[in-house]
Amino acid sequence: MAAIGAKVVSNTAEDTLQRKSSDPNIVSGGRLVAKALKNEGVDTIFTLCGGHIIDIYDGCIDEGIRVVDVRHEQVAAHAADGYSRQTGKLGCVVTTAGPGCTNAVTGVATAFRSESPIIHIGGQSSLTQHKMGSLQDLPHVDMMGPITKFASGVFSTDRVADMISMAARECFAGAYGPSYLEIPRDVLDAEIHIDKARIPKAGHYRASGRSIGDPADIEKLAAILNASKRPAVLFGQQVWMSGSHKEAIDFVRALDIPAYLNGASRGMLHPDDPHHFDRTRSLAFKEADVLLIIGTPFDFRMGYGKRISDAATLVQIDMDYRTVGKNRDISLGLAGHPGAILSAVTAAISAGPDQGARQERQQWMKKLRQTEAIALDRLMPLFKSDQSPIHPYRLAYEINEFLGDDTIYIGDGGDVVTISAQAVRPRGPGQWMDPGALGSLGVGTGFALAAKLAHPNKEVMCLYGDGSFGMTAFDMETAQRFGAPYLAVIGNNSAMNQIRYGQIAKYGENRGDIGNKLGDVEFSLFGKMIGGYGEEVREAKDIQPALQRAREAIAATGKCAVVNVWIDPREYAPGTKNQTMYK
Repeated sequence: MAAIGAKVVSNTAEDTLQRKSSDPNIVSGGRLVAKALKNEGVDTIFTLCGGHIIDIYDGCIDEGIRVVDVRHEQVAAHAADGYSRQTGKLGCVVTTAGPGCTNAVTGVATAFRSESPIIHIGGQSSLTQHKMGSLQDLPHVDMMGPITKFASGVFSTDRVADMISMAARECFAGAYGPSYLEIPRDVLDAEIHIDKARIPKAGHYRASGRSIGDPADIEKLAAILNASKRPAVLFGQQVWMSGSHKEAIDFVRALDIPAYLNGASRGMLHPDDPHHFDRTRSLAFKEADVLLIIGTPFDFRMGYGKRISDAATLVQIDMDYRTVGKNRDISLGLAGHPGAILSAVTAAISAGPDQGARQERQQWMKKLRQTEAIALDRLMPLFKSDQSPIHPYRLAYEINEFLGDDTIYIGDGGDVVTISAQAVRPRGPGQWMDPGALGSLGVGTGFALAAKLAHPNKEVMCLYGDGSFGMTAFDMETAQRFGAPYLAVIGNNSAMNQIRYGQIAKYGENRGDIGNKLGDVEFSLFGKMIGGYGEEVREAKDIQPALQRAREAIAATGKCAVVNVWIDPREYAPGTKNQTMYK
């Protein structure tokens, strides 16, 4: 027995159940968790059950929060991340202690590198068993600290809701990211009078994050853009995550600027939009006189900034002050909210560039458009290839042709997904999802589950590599169980091919297959095994009909579909051949 707050707490489940009070003013720690989550706008938690955390479920039932239970905690964490990306709300994953927490680490780390706001609530043994070697006891806070913005234990029931609000604030402070809270079992099970609990009132403990930084810098940027003849802008993950896509679209149209889209911002502009460019980024980086990088760091995806001409006036806008000017000198840096800054700059240039400058910009965009057309023409033989085994570029092309206006596309894999970025063009904002800078395999199933739950009327498709599909595929059954069916397309080359290429190049053919070759698996049988649809595709001409049959099957049955496409293991993405991810 242990004194927690104002109440004596038993350490047995039987006693816990017996002392649940019928007085609505007497609340447990688990109910306080649920109340606090509801205040944060959380309507769904992703979890895998464990004895340390079941009182949270009890609270979620009372508060009307949906409990989605998966088969592996990695999927729960990815799903919380995906739900946040799709809704703009705080995502939530709840795991039990020990392996429950460690299994979720990859998902939390993915959210950390992708700047996605999720709260991870983890269980722990009772305070009365501290340092005694209890079941599943690990130093979770120490482990989670390096991959979260905030990590702490909760040591009294009256602070449960207060600590959740504190952790949630950290998730949205500056650049977004995850927080972790560890709550011991006796703290969760204990009951206190609600008047003794600190429960911050929703909407009364947050400041606006829509900062424009120094107003003088807005004027500087306006002057720079007014004088620019060949401007370009790259919109990154933060633009979508901060809900700034509308301001970004208004900005490029008002100033007549070519836009490139990175990460979650892909789809923000329709592929047919006159300001949408995607095959001439290298040219823009070399020849633009003014280049704006908004909401993405100078990391490996940007060549650490080295691919940008030193002659360009380089402007960086980021929600995190620490990211501005990191790895690369800049001409002007602004730390603040992308949407607020873009709105302010647009207003400061209300008249837009003069007629002469606008004409030069039109010539600049004409040059970029002509170069894009040339680049597409070079790719078309690969996109239309009838070779057997199927060329992965042909698969990517057929997927793009298949996409509807409301299809959410998810990429989960190595080379096959890298190649898909050459062809797949989502039709709307928020309809592209990928692992982000951590490059995690296995994100697709959680992302797809979350996307369909968030948008039940949208179609969800995930392109997997066969390696990544094998990591988390069993939670397709979870998607079906919760009425969230989606289409899984597998580019199957029976290998971890992105790594395989590097090994062959470095060590030769005789050692190139070590540690990366996989078995030839007919994954369509998995779709059928869980009661859904499955089909094997071995010829390029059969891809599109198979995708259409899968779409029809999902609509008719409400079950998932798996289309297993056998692709050529001898074909690789250009970045893989150049090993640019390591440079």
